[in-house]
Amino acid sequence: MKGQFLGFRFSKSQFATCTEPSRSIRNPKFFVFFCALLFAFCFPAEAQQPAKIPRIGYLSGAFASTSPFPRETFRQALRELGYVEGKNIVVEYRSADGNLDHLPALAAELVRLKVDIIVTAGASATRPAKEATTTIPIVMSNDNDPVGNGFVASLARPGGNITGLSTLQPELGGKRLELLKEIIPKLSRVAVIGTSTQPAYAQRLKEIEIVAKAFEVKLQYLDVLSPKDIETAFRAATKGRAEAILLMGSGVINSQLNQIAELAVKSRLPVIYGGRQEVEAGGVISYGANVNDLDRRAAAYVDKILKGAKPADLPVEQPKKFEFIINLKAAKQIGLTIPPNVLARADKVIK
Repeated sequence: MKGQFLGFRFSKSQFATCTEPSRSIRNPKFFVFFCALLFAFCFPAEAQQPAKIPRIGYLSGAFASTSPFPRETFRQALRELGYVEGKNIVVEYRSADGNLDHLPALAAELVRLKVDIIVTAGASATRPAKEATTTIPIVMSNDNDPVGNGFVASLARPGGNITGLSTLQPELGGKRLELLKEIIPKLSRVAVIGTSTQPAYAQRLKEIEIVAKAFEVKLQYLDVLSPKDIETAFRAATKGRAEAILLMGSGVINSQLNQIAELAVKSRLPVIYGGRQEVEAGGVISYGANVNDLDRRAAAYVDKILKGAKPADLPVEQPKKFEFIINLKAAKQIGLTIPPNVLARADKVIK
């Protein structure tokens, strides 16, 4: 007679032998081992559940076709930290293609996807993300004034679900006017184009006014609240005999960079911007924080939060790298000559 136990066949004599308490089984150590073996057969280990792959949302208002979107530096920084898209991380990129009215819907979409973190490219993207969620961590890759915009309580202690990096825009307006004065030594009238509804608008103007007073430069303030105001502002600058334009970036202005570059050529007015992409779009001069470096550092915030850090406990960091870029081709189009000493200080010259 044969029996079967746990897939093993035993003859009657074998079964009888097994049921007799042998010397080995009477050994306590062997008995424990034997019981563990039977337990392993009776209760096979469950298959391990695959680890959850983090899902990151990247929200931008820029044109996907003309801007470095998704920013390769951000993706490269993730790879350097050990995150490979499609393997151990998923990044959902969403761009409004210059239509900032689409950003709230895109932010809501990322929330519905239940992303673990939302990375925002600029204040125009951070605000709708903030309105869409108070629980999902938000990392600002570059914000002109996080405190003034109401995104964080302070740089040292953000206090909510938002943290990230600042571009120090309010403090840099005066430096841009100083550069204009170096490029155009006889500069006496400058049109300042900005959006008065920006929270940090007054502070940014104050920094510019301090330098303008020191250089005896008269300022003309031109408000742009919608894209249709941009052409009107350039006409007003020409009528006001402005010799240059200092552009204060905003969501509205940054969505119309191509139009601004065309109007600058048409009016033959040099425009100084705050970032690289504006000059690459046809502008003449830019001075500001190195946005590529900020994108790289934003990936470090993502890494820290995925490892358990809370946004409220991560201080907002300021730029470590700045860049001065000159587009000689654009300068030539408006008849502007860049002095050699200024040209030599440029971090990049587009010819």
